[in-house]
Amino acid sequence: MNTQNTSLTEYTVWDRSVRIFHWVNVVSILCLIAIGVAILNAKALGVSTDGKVLLKTWHVYFGYIFVINLAWRLVWAFIGSEFARWKNILPLGSDYKKQMGHFLAARKENRPAYFLGHNPLARIMVLFLFLLLTTQAVTGLVLAGTDVYMPPFGSAMAEWVSEDKTRADEIKPYSKVNVNEASYKEMRAFRKPFISTHETVFYVLLLAIILHVLGVVYAELKEGNGIVSAMFTGKKVFPEKPMDLD
Repeated sequence: MNTQNTSLTEYTVWDRSVRIFHWVNVVSILCLIAIGVAILNAKALGVSTDGKVLLKTWHVYFGYIFVINLAWRLVWAFIGSEFARWKNILPLGSDYKKQMGHFLAARKENRPAYFLGHNPLARIMVLFLFLLLTTQAVTGLVLAGTDVYMPPFGSAMAEWVSEDKTRADEIKPYSKVNVNEASYKEMRAFRKPFISTHETVFYVLLLAIILHVLGVVYAELKEGNGIVSAMFTGKKVFPEKPMDLD
């Protein structure tokens, strides 16, 4: 902690791991959204079968980056720095209730409420985002196996639909070579709830991202403590000690 000027004090909040996660997450999600939209509109865009397979393959590649990055963040919430941990993320506990009361009182009086970590409303949004992202990660990995036979479930799916299990490596997306029609229909029926969930959460996630960005912009304008720059520098500035700092 060091003094920037006579009125603002600088505090470190986000460690390097949190900041790297955030920006890798942003880039991977933008890539997944772009490719996902292209896949959903493949027919209207005139994409060929081979082109659709290529799009889905790259969607999976970016999905792996997204999943590994998310998995590390979930682990880091147990072992990371103070404000990276679950206790300062989840909207639970007596401290959270106290902070929410302080936050609402400040909003009622039209004055800023200073928090070094996420403010109480942001913690609800962060939890919601983590649930949506985890759902997309799990369903996406299943779909990678059932659609283009990619890891971690691709081999098992290929064996499931194979006419000759010893030749499961011949199974390719959109090909009927060595495919047992009945088994293929069973596999696609198994896949159906995962694709439905994946597509529905996709739209919910888009809305949540928009709300998240609007919330960040509002907090930046209302409090002026560097909430955006903190995801680059790891630091915020305040005219008084934040409520959630011990």
